[in-house]
Amino acid sequence: MAQDAALRLPTVSVVEALAASLHDRVLNGQLPPGTTLAETEIANEYGVSRPTARSAITALVYEGLLHREANKAAYVPRLTRTDVEDLFLVRTPLEAEVVRVLVERGTVPVAAAERAIMDLDRLEDDAPHSAFVEPDLRFHQSLVDTVASPRLSRLYRGIKGEVHLCMVQTRHTLGRERIVAEHGQVLEALRAGNADQAADRMRAHLDGACRSLRRVFTTADADGKR
Repeated sequence: MAQDAALRLPTVSVVEALAASLHDRVLNGQLPPGTTLAETEIANEYGVSRPTARSAITALVYEGLLHREANKAAYVPRLTRTDVEDLFLVRTPLEAEVVRVLVERGTVPVAAAERAIMDLDRLEDDAPHSAFVEPDLRFHQSLVDTVASPRLSRLYRGIKGEVHLCMVQTRHTLGRERIVAEHGQVLEALRAGNADQAADRMRAHLDGACRSLRRVFTTADADGKR
């Protein structure tokens, strides 16, 4: 990585600011799969201490945006079909249960969920792919956060980074119109207080996303072996 003049960071905790900058660079594709992030290089590039660089990198490893093996530098992983299947093995039943719990409690995050749907629907066709992914995942995050379970939110954050990463790496989604429609259908079932329908619609939505991503990664894996 080029060691140009130190990059500017927002006025917040230096570790948090550095982690946020690296987070954005990974998800915007500026740090492509296979890129290594050595602590010394990151410290020099941003003009921070090595312990600060180490803490920021560790935060991204926790999110799943970086992988790190013993005694080696962290790197941006190149996800595979197996990774996609494993992510949705966790994600799909978790989110289906989330909407069921919301109905049982009578709590629906209408404002946050509707805002995410509208933001996605209003994006320009030439918007960066990362801008497309953000409101898509924000809709799902709003449902999880409304449950108000610290452990559930922590678990979801542990997989959301990798979900975002696999979507960015393929630049492939179900398509904006379909996602907007399916998110709206889930929200409609939540408003109606129909737990079974909400869970079925969420599961169908995520199963479709998994199949779509799995096809792309299968092709990518095959191309990589040629």
